[in-house]
Amino acid sequence: MNNTVELLGFYGDDTVHAQSAWTSTSRDLTEDKINRIPKLLNMLASEGHHTPFEKSMLHFLVTVDQATHIHLLKHRIGVSINGESARYKALKEDKTYLPEDWKGIVLKEQLELGGPVNKMIDWYEKLDNFTYEANQLYHQSLEELTPILGRKRAKESARFFKTINSQITMDVSFNWRSFYHFQQLRNSEHSQKEVRELAQEMLELVKNIEGNPFKHTIEAFKL
Repeated sequence: MNNTVELLGFYGDDTVHAQSAWTSTSRDLTEDKINRIPKLLNMLASEGHHTPFEKSMLHFLVTVDQATHIHLLKHRIGVSINGESARYKALKEDKTYLPEDWKGIVLKEQLELGGPVNKMIDWYEKLDNFTYEANQLYHQSLEELTPILGRKRAKESARFFKTINSQITMDVSFNWRSFYHFQQLRNSEHSQKEVRELAQEMLELVKNIEGNPFKHTIEAFKL
């Protein structure tokens, strides 16, 4: 299955960011100050005064491969993550990610043997078969190791059969400052395709919140 992301909820908006900044003088909102919010947020973003953006929160539920999971774990400041644990529960559902861009790339050894290309196994199918076998070994080892090692040890060690394209579901939240940092690093041509696509989907979900509450913040950070 593909990696997925859902926006569970959010707190804050452009006004919350602006009022946080104005706390140093006066939080009272006048019509004039409301009209100046876009200019203020632009100044805060461009000058590196990012503390006011820590007052909002974005809350996502993601299902991702283990490589993307590791990328997410690199982000700790202003980020909160809880995820599925193969140590505390047996993974009954074999959720796996297969890279779509592998489809149609035939193994070199098969090309050298010749024959109709449409009958050859490509790398996508090869990984699918390999993952299926690994998942079968996970379930088999869990069943056979449990009476010998106990359920706890069997669960935590049988997961060594799980491949890096195995998917887990994670609960992830960012404040806006940390979300911007995540977007800088992961929504980039230099990042791995899977985490880049996740970052892009997250940003689109935020841009499409009803009422566009972060419109001026998004524009201020040029996202």
